[in-house]
Amino acid sequence: MGDRLRLAIGVLGNAASLLLYTAPILTFTRVVRKRSTEEFSCIPYIITLLNCLLYTWYGLPVVSYKWENFPLVTINGLGILLEISFIIIYFRFAETRRKIKVGVTLLPVLLLFSIVAAVSSFAFHDHHSRKIFTGSVGLVVSVGMYGSPLVVMKQVIQTKSVEFMPFYLSFFSFLASSLWLAYGLLSHDLFIASPNFLGAPLGILQLLLYCKYRKRGVMEEPQKWDVEKNEDKSKQLQLVVNDDTNGKS
Repeated sequence: MGDRLRLAIGVLGNAASLLLYTAPILTFTRVVRKRSTEEFSCIPYIITLLNCLLYTWYGLPVVSYKWENFPLVTINGLGILLEISFIIIYFRFAETRRKIKVGVTLLPVLLLFSIVAAVSSFAFHDHHSRKIFTGSVGLVVSVGMYGSPLVVMKQVIQTKSVEFMPFYLSFFSFLASSLWLAYGLLSHDLFIASPNFLGAPLGILQLLLYCKYRKRGVMEEPQKWDVEKNEDKSKQLQLVVNDDTNGKS
C-alpha cells in the first residue's frame, strides 16, 4: 500500500511539475510576439535548468539504487529540454547587456553540473555516498530555485502589479512543491523532501501576493490603446475645427 501511494503521488508530482515547466510557454509566446524580453529575468530559468540536471542525475542508476527514483528522471529530463528552449528564446530577443548576463550565469551552472557528475561518478563507489553528495548539491540548488521568485515578488510589491509574475507559474509551483514534499516524506528521502519545505510556503506567498495585486494586472496595453484612441480623436477634432475655420473664411 505504501509503495502504491508513493508511486501515485510521484505520478501526480510529475503531472504538476510538467504544468510548472510548461507554464512559461505563455510568457515566451509574449516575448516572441513582442520580440523583447521586457522586464522578465532569465535567472529563474537558468537555476531551474541546473536543478533539473542535478535531479535527473540523482534519479539515474549511477546515483540512486537501480530505478527507485524513476519519476525524477522522467520529469526532470523533460524539464531540461524545456528550460534550454526558454533560455535560447530569451537569448535570441534579449538586449546585448542581458545576453552577456545570461552567458555569464549559464557557463558556471554547466561547469558546476559537470563537476558534480564527475565527482559522484569517480570519487565515490557506492550509491549511498553518491546520493549524499549529489543530493546535498541538489538541495542547495533547489532552495535557490524556489527562492529565485523572491526577486519577482519584490518587484510585485514595489510596482503593485503582477504583470511579471504569472498566476499559473505561482500556482503550479505551489502544487508541485506540495506533491514532491509528500513523495520525499513517503520515500524517507530528505534530499527530495527538504527543498519543498521552502517551496510550498513560498508558493502560498506568491498566490497571496497575486490575489492582493491582481486587479492592477497588465496596464501597459490598455494605456497604449487609450493613447492611440485619444490621438485619433484629437486628429478628428482638429479636422473639424479646420473645416469650420475654412468655412467661415
